[in-house]
Amino acid sequence: MSPELTTAMTTTMTTTASRALTGARRRAGLAVRARIAGDDAAARRQQIWHSEGERWNAPGDAIQTVNGDASMFAAGLTALLLQSLHPLAMAGVADHSDYRGDPWGRLQRTSQFIAVTTFGTITDASELIRGINNAHRAVVGTDYRGRPYDARDPHLLQWVHVAEVWSFLECHRLYGRTRLSPAQRDEYVRQASRTGLMLGARDVPLTVAELDSALERFRPELEASPAALDARRFLLDSPPVGWTDRPAYSLLREGAVAALPPWAREMLALRDGPFGSGPLARQLGRTGVSTLRWVLDAIDR
Repeated sequence: MSPELTTAMTTTMTTTASRALTGARRRAGLAVRARIAGDDAAARRQQIWHSEGERWNAPGDAIQTVNGDASMFAAGLTALLLQSLHPLAMAGVADHSDYRGDPWGRLQRTSQFIAVTTFGTITDASELIRGINNAHRAVVGTDYRGRPYDARDPHLLQWVHVAEVWSFLECHRLYGRTRLSPAQRDEYVRQASRTGLMLGARDVPLTVAELDSALERFRPELEASPAALDARRFLLDSPPVGWTDRPAYSLLREGAVAALPPWAREMLALRDGPFGSGPLARQLGRTGVSTLRWVLDAIDR
């Protein structure tokens, strides 16, 4: 066989393998997107990113950098675990949410909210927030100790906002594609404050320093209530994923837990996880996020 023919065959095989790999990445990316955004993910994406209208945020803004990054896959889990530690907020979720019966539906609604308020038009984002505020009117009750809760309580809404923003920013710091400067991190907190205020929270932080202080101030109110521990078992020990998805979920799980503050891991009895909370756990999280980013990059926006 001539050297020219050998080279041609090698080139053909390499090209074929590359195309097959790209095709596999794209299929995997579409499957992940459908799971996170729903079966109508393509239509939703068109509406959010490409519909005409003024937007709150622009490309290059810190909030688009963080909320559009694959680190959000771990960050969402971190935020849920952290938010669960407020007994009144968790009681509202346990009593009125269908996170157990329809976990993927809840995830899809949450991801849509973040996408619309981050990348969508002001009209669409404002309408979505109004709908959530209306739904919160029915979210009232008492926790396991008989203490009353109301989803419209500005203090509880502040906790949900603080825990979410802290988790998103921390997971991006650990697993994000790019590193934000201190000024950009402050910008993220400030830009995220708009949604928190529109949802009814008050005195939301505007800088990273204020965010850290707010998280610390809530600590005396936090506890691992029965509902919080039940949510932890559901999310970490018996997650709603099939066996084929377990390896990827396990990587995200380790990364999400490693991102929690040490005191939160202790409250949730997560000190003795299989990989702890040190560099190895963070590396596993980084691997899981990077893998998801790799397959999602194969999808054209």
